[in-house]
Amino acid sequence: MGYYDGVFDALGLRDWCDADKVQGPMSMAELMARVRGGAVENNWWDIPFPSLDNLHASCQAIGRTREMTSAVEQGFLDIKDSLKFVLDPLTQPLSWLLDGSIFVFGQTPWWIIIPLMLLASFYVSRSVGITVFVALSFGFLGFIDHYGFAIQTLSIIFVCTVLCVLIGVPIGIAMSKSDTFQRMTIPVLDMLQTLPSFVYLIPLIFLFSVTESKLYGIAIILYAIVPVIRLTDLGIRLVDKDVIEAANAFGMTPGQKLFKVEIPLALPTIMAGVNQTIMMALAMVVIASLVSAPGLGELVLRGIRNLELGVGLVSGFCIVLLAVILDRVSKASLARIDGAQRH
Repeated sequence: MGYYDGVFDALGLRDWCDADKVQGPMSMAELMARVRGGAVENNWWDIPFPSLDNLHASCQAIGRTREMTSAVEQGFLDIKDSLKFVLDPLTQPLSWLLDGSIFVFGQTPWWIIIPLMLLASFYVSRSVGITVFVALSFGFLGFIDHYGFAIQTLSIIFVCTVLCVLIGVPIGIAMSKSDTFQRMTIPVLDMLQTLPSFVYLIPLIFLFSVTESKLYGIAIILYAIVPVIRLTDLGIRLVDKDVIEAANAFGMTPGQKLFKVEIPLALPTIMAGVNQTIMMALAMVVIASLVSAPGLGELVLRGIRNLELGVGLVSGFCIVLLAVILDRVSKASLARIDGAQRH
Protein backbone atom coordinates (compact mmCIF):
# COMPACT_ATOMS: atom_id res chain seq x y z
CA MET A 1 0.00 0.00 0.00
CA GLY A 2 1.40 3.39 -0.99
CA TYR A 3 1.01 6.73 0.68
CA TYR A 4 -0.92 8.14 -2.30
CA ASP A 5 -3.49 5.36 -2.74
CA GLY A 6 -6.25 7.61 -1.38
CA VAL A 7 -5.41 10.38 -3.85
CA PHE A 8 -5.80 8.12 -6.89
CA ASP A 9 -8.94 6.54 -5.42
CA ALA A 10 -10.49 9.99 -4.85
CA LEU A 11 -9.68 10.98 -8.43
CA GLY A 12 -11.33 7.82 -9.75
CA LEU A 13 -8.10 6.60 -11.36
CA ARG A 14 -7.85 3.24 -9.61
CA ASP A 15 -8.89 1.21 -12.68
CA TRP A 16 -6.32 3.02 -14.80
CA CYS A 17 -3.62 2.53 -12.17
CA ASP A 18 -4.32 -1.18 -11.76
CA ALA A 19 -4.91 -1.99 -15.45
CA ASP A 20 -1.46 -3.51 -15.88
CA LYS A 21 -0.77 -4.18 -12.23
CA VAL A 22 1.81 -6.83 -11.53
CA GLN A 23 1.83 -8.22 -8.02
CA GLY A 24 5.33 -7.75 -6.72
CA PRO A 25 6.95 -8.85 -3.48
CA MET A 26 5.49 -7.38 -0.29
CA SER A 27 7.40 -4.79 1.60
CA MET A 28 8.48 -5.45 5.17
CA ALA A 29 5.73 -3.12 6.47
CA GLU A 30 3.07 -5.01 4.49
CA LEU A 31 4.40 -8.37 5.68
CA MET A 32 4.34 -7.28 9.35
CA ALA A 33 0.83 -5.85 8.92
CA ARG A 34 -0.40 -9.16 7.45
CA VAL A 35 1.13 -11.10 10.33
CA ARG A 36 -0.68 -8.81 12.78
CA GLY A 37 -3.86 -9.13 10.75
CA GLY A 38 -4.14 -5.42 10.01
CA ALA A 39 -3.32 -2.94 7.31
CA VAL A 40 -0.21 -0.91 6.88
CA GLU A 41 -0.45 2.32 8.83
CA ASN A 42 0.89 5.33 6.99
CA ASN A 43 2.23 8.08 9.18
CA TRP A 44 1.17 11.31 7.47
CA TRP A 45 3.87 13.21 9.33
CA ASP A 46 6.45 11.24 7.34
CA ILE A 47 4.65 11.41 3.99
CA PRO A 48 7.25 11.31 1.23
CA PHE A 49 7.54 13.74 -1.66
CA PRO A 50 5.36 12.62 -4.63
CA SER A 51 8.28 11.43 -6.70
CA LEU A 52 7.96 8.94 -9.53
CA ASP A 53 8.94 6.00 -7.34
CA ASN A 54 6.52 6.97 -4.55
CA LEU A 55 3.66 7.55 -7.00
CA HIS A 56 4.43 4.23 -8.68
CA ALA A 57 3.94 2.48 -5.33
CA SER A 58 0.30 3.68 -5.42
CA CYS A 59 -0.27 3.63 -9.18
CA GLN A 60 1.73 1.21 -11.30
CA ALA A 61 0.66 2.99 -14.47
CA ILE A 62 3.17 5.73 -13.54
CA GLY A 63 6.71 4.84 -14.47
CA ARG A 64 9.59 4.76 -12.01
CA THR A 65 12.70 6.93 -12.07
CA ARG A 66 14.85 4.12 -13.42
CA GLU A 67 12.42 3.68 -16.32
CA MET A 68 12.70 7.41 -17.09
CA THR A 69 16.52 7.32 -17.07
CA SER A 70 16.46 4.17 -19.19
CA ALA A 71 14.21 5.94 -21.69
CA VAL A 72 16.65 8.87 -21.87
CA GLU A 73 19.54 6.48 -22.44
CA GLN A 74 17.65 4.53 -25.10
CA GLY A 75 16.63 7.77 -26.84
CA PHE A 76 20.26 8.85 -27.02
CA LEU A 77 21.35 5.43 -28.29
CA ASP A 78 18.65 5.54 -30.97
CA ILE A 79 20.05 8.78 -32.45
CA LYS A 80 23.71 7.99 -31.72
CA ASP A 81 24.51 6.62 -35.17
CA SER A 82 22.90 9.61 -36.90
CA LEU A 83 24.74 12.05 -34.64
CA LYS A 84 28.02 10.24 -35.20
CA PHE A 85 27.48 10.28 -38.96
CA VAL A 86 27.08 14.07 -38.88
CA LEU A 87 29.61 14.95 -36.17
CA ASP A 88 32.47 12.68 -37.22
CA PRO A 89 33.48 14.59 -40.38
CA LEU A 90 32.81 17.96 -38.72
CA THR A 91 35.01 17.25 -35.70
CA GLN A 92 37.77 15.23 -37.39
CA PRO A 93 39.87 18.38 -38.06
CA LEU A 94 39.95 18.92 -34.28
CA SER A 95 41.65 15.54 -33.85
CA TRP A 96 44.18 16.46 -36.53
CA LEU A 97 44.91 19.80 -34.87
CA LEU A 98 45.33 18.29 -31.41
CA ASP A 99 47.46 15.36 -32.61
CA GLY A 100 49.54 17.67 -34.79
CA SER A 101 50.06 20.18 -32.00
CA ILE A 102 51.12 17.49 -29.52
CA PHE A 103 53.50 16.02 -32.11
CA VAL A 104 55.08 19.38 -33.02
CA PHE A 105 55.45 20.56 -29.42
CA GLY A 106 56.73 17.15 -28.33
CA GLN A 107 59.23 16.62 -31.13
CA THR A 108 60.70 20.13 -31.09
CA PRO A 109 63.80 20.20 -28.85
CA TRP A 110 63.53 21.94 -25.51
CA TRP A 111 66.32 24.37 -26.45
CA ILE A 112 64.02 25.72 -29.18
CA ILE A 113 60.65 25.55 -27.39
CA ILE A 114 61.72 27.25 -24.14
CA PRO A 115 63.44 30.28 -25.77
CA LEU A 116 60.43 30.72 -28.07
CA MET A 117 58.11 30.67 -25.07
CA LEU A 118 60.28 33.19 -23.25
CA LEU A 119 60.24 35.48 -26.29
CA ALA A 120 56.47 35.11 -26.58
CA SER A 121 56.05 35.83 -22.85
CA PHE A 122 58.15 38.98 -23.05
CA TYR A 123 56.46 40.15 -26.27
CA VAL A 124 53.00 39.72 -24.75
CA SER A 125 53.71 41.00 -21.24
CA ARG A 126 56.67 43.38 -21.76
CA SER A 127 57.72 42.33 -18.27
CA VAL A 128 61.22 41.09 -17.40
CA GLY A 129 60.00 39.74 -14.06
CA ILE A 130 57.31 37.58 -15.64
CA THR A 131 59.74 36.33 -18.30
CA VAL A 132 62.24 35.32 -15.62
CA PHE A 133 59.46 33.56 -13.69
CA VAL A 134 58.49 31.61 -16.83
CA ALA A 135 62.13 30.63 -17.36
CA LEU A 136 62.54 29.42 -13.77
CA SER A 137 59.25 27.52 -13.95
CA PHE A 138 60.21 25.63 -17.10
CA GLY A 139 63.64 24.99 -15.62
CA PHE A 140 61.96 23.40 -12.60
CA LEU A 141 59.62 21.34 -14.80
CA GLY A 142 62.56 20.07 -16.82
CA PHE A 143 64.65 19.36 -13.71
CA ILE A 144 62.00 17.01 -12.27
CA ASP A 145 61.34 15.33 -15.65
CA HIS A 146 57.84 16.81 -16.02
CA TYR A 147 58.72 18.98 -19.00
CA GLY A 148 57.30 16.56 -21.60
CA PHE A 149 53.98 16.24 -19.78
CA ALA A 150 53.75 20.01 -19.30
CA ILE A 151 54.38 20.61 -23.01
CA GLN A 152 51.61 18.18 -23.93
CA THR A 153 49.22 20.02 -21.61
CA LEU A 154 50.23 23.40 -23.07
CA SER A 155 49.80 22.17 -26.64
CA ILE A 156 46.23 21.04 -25.89
CA ILE A 157 45.43 24.34 -24.15
CA PHE A 158 46.90 26.28 -27.09
CA VAL A 159 44.71 24.55 -29.69
CA CYS A 160 41.53 24.63 -27.59
CA THR A 161 41.98 28.27 -26.55
CA VAL A 162 42.56 29.42 -30.13
CA LEU A 163 39.43 27.56 -31.26
CA CYS A 164 37.44 28.99 -28.34
CA VAL A 165 38.44 32.51 -29.41
CA LEU A 166 37.75 31.86 -33.10
CA ILE A 167 34.30 30.45 -32.30
CA GLY A 168 33.40 32.45 -29.21
CA VAL A 169 34.24 35.99 -30.31
CA PRO A 170 31.92 35.92 -33.37
CA ILE A 171 29.13 34.46 -31.22
CA GLY A 172 29.67 37.21 -28.65
CA ILE A 173 29.60 39.86 -31.37
CA ALA A 174 26.35 38.42 -32.76
CA MET A 175 24.85 38.46 -29.24
CA SER A 176 25.81 42.10 -28.78
CA LYS A 177 24.07 43.05 -32.04
CA SER A 178 20.82 41.16 -31.44
CA ASP A 179 18.85 41.09 -28.19
CA THR A 180 16.79 38.18 -29.53
CA PHE A 181 19.89 36.10 -30.25
CA GLN A 182 21.25 37.01 -26.82
CA ARG A 183 18.07 35.80 -25.10
CA MET A 184 18.26 32.54 -27.06
CA THR A 185 21.94 31.99 -26.33
CA ILE A 186 22.12 32.85 -22.62
CA PRO A 187 20.22 29.69 -21.44
CA VAL A 188 22.65 27.54 -23.43
CA LEU A 189 25.63 29.37 -21.91
CA ASP A 190 24.12 29.01 -18.43
CA MET A 191 23.78 25.27 -18.96
CA LEU A 192 27.36 24.93 -20.25
CA GLN A 193 28.70 26.98 -17.34
CA THR A 194 26.85 25.10 -14.59
CA LEU A 195 26.98 21.56 -15.98
CA PRO A 196 29.46 19.50 -13.90
CA SER A 197 32.66 18.99 -15.82
CA PHE A 198 32.45 15.19 -15.67
CA VAL A 199 29.02 15.27 -17.32
CA TYR A 200 30.53 16.70 -20.53
CA LEU A 201 32.34 13.41 -21.03
CA ILE A 202 29.32 11.08 -20.74
CA PRO A 203 27.64 11.60 -24.16
CA LEU A 204 31.01 12.06 -25.89
CA ILE A 205 32.19 8.64 -24.70
CA PHE A 206 29.20 7.07 -26.46
CA LEU A 207 29.78 9.08 -29.65
CA PHE A 208 33.55 8.80 -30.06
CA SER A 209 36.27 6.32 -29.25
CA VAL A 210 38.48 7.12 -26.25
CA THR A 211 41.45 6.87 -28.61
CA GLU A 212 40.24 9.90 -30.60
CA SER A 213 41.64 13.26 -29.52
CA LYS A 214 38.45 15.08 -30.48
CA LEU A 215 36.64 13.42 -27.56
CA TYR A 216 38.50 15.44 -24.95
CA GLY A 217 38.95 18.39 -27.33
CA ILE A 218 35.19 18.90 -27.68
CA ALA A 219 34.73 18.59 -23.90
CA ILE A 220 37.42 21.22 -23.24
CA ILE A 221 36.01 23.65 -25.83
CA LEU A 222 32.43 23.33 -24.57
CA TYR A 223 33.58 23.84 -20.98
CA ALA A 224 35.94 26.76 -21.63
CA ILE A 225 34.21 28.76 -24.37
CA VAL A 226 31.58 30.43 -22.18
CA PRO A 227 33.68 33.28 -20.65
CA VAL A 228 34.97 34.57 -23.98
CA ILE A 229 31.42 34.62 -25.42
CA ARG A 230 29.92 36.40 -22.42
CA LEU A 231 32.68 38.99 -22.07
CA THR A 232 32.81 39.73 -25.80
CA ASP A 233 29.09 40.45 -25.70
CA LEU A 234 29.50 42.57 -22.54
CA GLY A 235 32.53 44.47 -23.84
CA ILE A 236 30.86 45.56 -27.08
CA ARG A 237 27.63 46.50 -25.31
CA LEU A 238 29.62 48.68 -22.89
CA VAL A 239 31.22 50.76 -25.65
CA ASP A 240 30.30 54.40 -25.07
CA LYS A 241 27.21 55.35 -27.07
CA ASP A 242 28.69 58.80 -27.78
CA VAL A 243 31.60 57.11 -29.56
CA ILE A 244 29.16 55.08 -31.65
CA GLU A 245 27.24 58.24 -32.54
CA ALA A 246 30.48 59.93 -33.58
CA ALA A 247 31.33 56.94 -35.80
CA ASN A 248 27.89 57.17 -37.38
CA ALA A 249 28.40 60.89 -37.94
CA PHE A 250 31.62 60.13 -39.85
CA GLY A 251 29.64 57.77 -42.09
CA MET A 252 31.29 54.53 -41.00
CA THR A 253 29.77 51.29 -42.23
CA PRO A 254 28.73 48.66 -39.64
CA GLY A 255 31.87 46.67 -40.46
CA GLN A 256 34.13 49.68 -40.01
CA LYS A 257 32.48 50.54 -36.70
CA LEU A 258 32.92 46.98 -35.48
CA PHE A 259 36.60 46.53 -36.39
CA LYS A 260 37.87 50.11 -35.92
CA VAL A 261 35.81 51.29 -32.95
CA GLU A 262 33.88 48.62 -31.01
CA ILE A 263 36.37 45.73 -30.93
CA PRO A 264 39.40 47.94 -30.07
CA LEU A 265 37.47 49.60 -27.23
CA ALA A 266 36.11 46.25 -26.01
CA LEU A 267 39.49 44.51 -26.28
CA PRO A 268 40.36 44.69 -22.54
CA THR A 269 37.07 43.01 -21.66
CA ILE A 270 37.52 40.42 -24.42
CA MET A 271 41.04 39.68 -23.15
CA ALA A 272 39.64 39.14 -19.65
CA GLY A 273 37.36 36.52 -21.21
CA VAL A 274 40.33 34.89 -22.94
CA ASN A 275 42.16 34.76 -19.61
CA GLN A 276 39.23 32.93 -17.99
CA THR A 277 38.93 30.61 -20.98
CA ILE A 278 42.59 29.62 -20.61
CA MET A 279 42.11 28.85 -16.92
CA MET A 280 38.98 26.77 -17.57
CA ALA A 281 40.68 24.89 -20.41
CA LEU A 282 43.53 23.99 -18.06
CA ALA A 283 41.07 22.74 -15.44
CA MET A 284 39.27 20.57 -17.99
CA VAL A 285 42.51 19.14 -19.40
CA VAL A 286 43.13 17.49 -16.04
CA ILE A 287 39.64 15.95 -15.93
CA ALA A 288 39.93 14.92 -19.58
CA SER A 289 42.82 12.63 -18.61
CA LEU A 290 40.04 10.18 -17.69
CA VAL A 291 39.40 9.81 -21.42
CA SER A 292 43.04 9.49 -22.53
CA ALA A 293 44.03 13.17 -22.68
CA PRO A 294 47.83 13.27 -22.32
CA GLY A 295 49.80 15.65 -20.12
CA LEU A 296 50.07 16.39 -16.43
CA GLY A 297 46.51 15.21 -15.79
CA GLU A 298 47.70 11.73 -16.74
CA LEU A 299 50.15 11.83 -13.83
CA VAL A 300 47.46 13.05 -11.43
CA LEU A 301 45.24 10.16 -12.53
CA ARG A 302 48.12 7.73 -12.03
CA GLY A 303 48.64 9.03 -8.53
CA ILE A 304 44.97 8.47 -7.72
CA ARG A 305 44.76 5.00 -9.26
CA ASN A 306 47.96 3.67 -7.74
CA LEU A 307 47.74 5.64 -4.47
CA GLU A 308 51.09 7.29 -5.26
CA LEU A 309 50.90 10.34 -3.05
CA GLY A 310 54.14 11.91 -4.25
CA VAL A 311 53.28 11.57 -7.93
CA GLY A 312 49.85 13.13 -7.41
CA LEU A 313 51.09 16.05 -5.29
CA VAL A 314 54.07 16.93 -7.50
CA SER A 315 52.07 16.77 -10.73
CA GLY A 316 49.31 18.80 -9.07
CA PHE A 317 51.87 21.45 -8.11
CA CYS A 318 53.13 21.50 -11.72
CA ILE A 319 49.58 22.14 -12.93
CA VAL A 320 49.33 25.03 -10.47
CA LEU A 321 52.64 26.34 -11.82
CA LEU A 322 51.32 26.23 -15.39
CA ALA A 323 48.13 27.97 -14.28
CA VAL A 324 50.14 30.76 -12.63
CA ILE A 325 52.28 31.17 -15.76
CA LEU A 326 49.29 31.41 -18.07
CA ASP A 327 47.40 33.69 -15.69
CA ARG A 328 50.28 36.13 -15.12
CA VAL A 329 51.21 36.35 -18.80
CA SER A 330 47.61 36.88 -19.96
CA LYS A 331 46.89 39.41 -17.20
CA ALA A 332 50.08 41.33 -18.00
CA SER A 333 48.98 41.43 -21.63
CA LEU A 334 45.54 42.67 -20.55
CA ALA A 335 47.08 45.39 -18.35
CA ARG A 336 49.34 46.51 -21.20
CA ILE A 337 46.42 46.76 -23.65
CA ASP A 338 44.30 48.60 -21.08
CA GLY A 339 47.13 51.00 -20.31
CA ALA A 340 47.74 51.70 -24.00
CA GLN A 341 44.06 52.57 -24.48
CA ARG A 342 44.08 54.90 -21.48
CA HIS A 343 46.99 56.85 -22.93
